[in-house]
Amino acid sequence: MNTLDLQSRIDSFPVWHYQFDLDGARTPIFEPDYVNRHEQRKRAFFDPLVRVAGGSLEGKAVLDLGSNAGYWSLAAIEAGADFVLGIDGRQMHVDQANLVFEAKGIDAARYRFETGDIFTHSFPEHFDVILCLGLMYHISKPMELFEVMASVGPELLLIDTAVSLIPSSVFRVAHEDSLENPRNAIDHEVVLIPSRQAVLDLAAQFGFRGAVLAHDISDYTGMPDYRAKQRAAFLCSKTLSLDSVERERTDTATLMRAAVKKFAQRQVLRTRRKVGLA
Repeated sequence: MNTLDLQSRIDSFPVWHYQFDLDGARTPIFEPDYVNRHEQRKRAFFDPLVRVAGGSLEGKAVLDLGSNAGYWSLAAIEAGADFVLGIDGRQMHVDQANLVFEAKGIDAARYRFETGDIFTHSFPEHFDVILCLGLMYHISKPMELFEVMASVGPELLLIDTAVSLIPSSVFRVAHEDSLENPRNAIDHEVVLIPSRQAVLDLAAQFGFRGAVLAHDISDYTGMPDYRAKQRAAFLCSKTLSLDSVERERTDTATLMRAAVKKFAQRQVLRTRRKVGLA
């Protein structure tokens, strides 16, 4: 595939959520600030996963839920994973991921991308690591999500999700604007946003010890949700030690202040909309 053909295939997609440099061609990310966002996220939570796994994912099979264009699947392959299965609810994302891996020259025996609903999909293989990144807050069935993850026998779960600021174990009801938006849910517009403690409690229900990861972020460009404490990453393990993981230090008072600030910002935005300024 020459560069012109590759760029033509890249440009045939209406939107790309991630930027990839592919042998002289580049995917046009929908939001330029997200280039920094994804680089910072990789350092903040993917790198700690690899360290807990022993410095490499060699010998491990990885399941990437809500795999989009394969950004995190590719990170797993580059970290040494033997095999990655990516599942996404939209065919466009599966096609993008296959294009990325083809352009990167990844051995086809090391990956597979499939379109499907994770709650009805069949997972015949065992997986050592599960990536659940940017998915949990787009669903209405969090308990079922953990049932799916636990069913394939993983040692490690990596979860990154929007979170409720309530400092107890709860879920906040939210509404996605449209199922046609490729960044939103694929089944129900009503979704459940977990609090930090709710994620930890669900993990414990299925035998995982969990840690809320510290924000190792040097540049918050494109990351207002992380800065505002409205997004968090969790590393969960069955038997591996998490003692070396730097944990988030967020107490009840900090969360309440963040909640008050969020409420005030929403009120200002509503007022601006009423008077036609937003």
